[in-house]
Amino acid sequence: MPYLSPALNVMISAARKAGRRLIRDFGELENLQVSRKGPADFVTAADERTEKILVEALSIARPGYGFLLEEGGQVEGSDKTHRFIIDPIDGTTNFMHGVPHFAISIGLEREGVVVSALVFNPVIDEMFVAERGHGAFLNDKRLRVAARSNLADIIVASGAPFMGKDGREEFLKEADSILSATSGIRRFGSAALDLAWVAAGRFDAFWERKLQPWDIAAGLLLVREAGGMVSDLTGREQMLKSGDILAANDTLHRTLLSMIREAGK
Repeated sequence: MPYLSPALNVMISAARKAGRRLIRDFGELENLQVSRKGPADFVTAADERTEKILVEALSIARPGYGFLLEEGGQVEGSDKTHRFIIDPIDGTTNFMHGVPHFAISIGLEREGVVVSALVFNPVIDEMFVAERGHGAFLNDKRLRVAARSNLADIIVASGAPFMGKDGREEFLKEADSILSATSGIRRFGSAALDLAWVAAGRFDAFWERKLQPWDIAAGLLLVREAGGMVSDLTGREQMLKSGDILAANDTLHRTLLSMIREAGK
């Protein structure tokens, strides 16, 4: 059984509450109000409603904690040492197209360090959780990153820059290098779930550039607590600042980091 701190229990309760409504929204896609936030970047009534449910539930349980929200931005709290980092629907485009691969992502920072993490896909009821120093779990099952080290045997997840996004040429160079040496790349459209799946050993590695803190805050702790290595693409621990991330087991991390650096030369 996983160790669940009081804060993580609160996060689970909030996510399940929001998830119940999100499942109903997913079943009624034709009735959703959709606006365009940018090229191929949708924001829905469901995004905003899910975020509202999460913030209300967490604020009641942890008054004074701050928030960093995908939709609502930075919300200062009276407690300057704690902050929830929330993506109400990571994989909004999947959600809008009826693809059941999206998640609620919540990370809790304490003095700038992510200490609790949750990634929840309500459609298939997969709840990934981690507590710093206490491991990572999927529905009470302990997680470990995959042990594969032979490049020819691995699959790597990523996110490709789409319409209106910078970095396509850089991504294509990196992808070509990785494709030429591995069993393939997967682009599933949710960084939070990609990282959770690395923690679960479903993917062997994940890399992407220019992500937001709410995309990766929870996932990076899941991978670390599952025994994996996480860094930015320079090998440092500036993922939340730079938005660049690489996650894998120790051996693959070193190899892939070198390949990504070489591809950029």
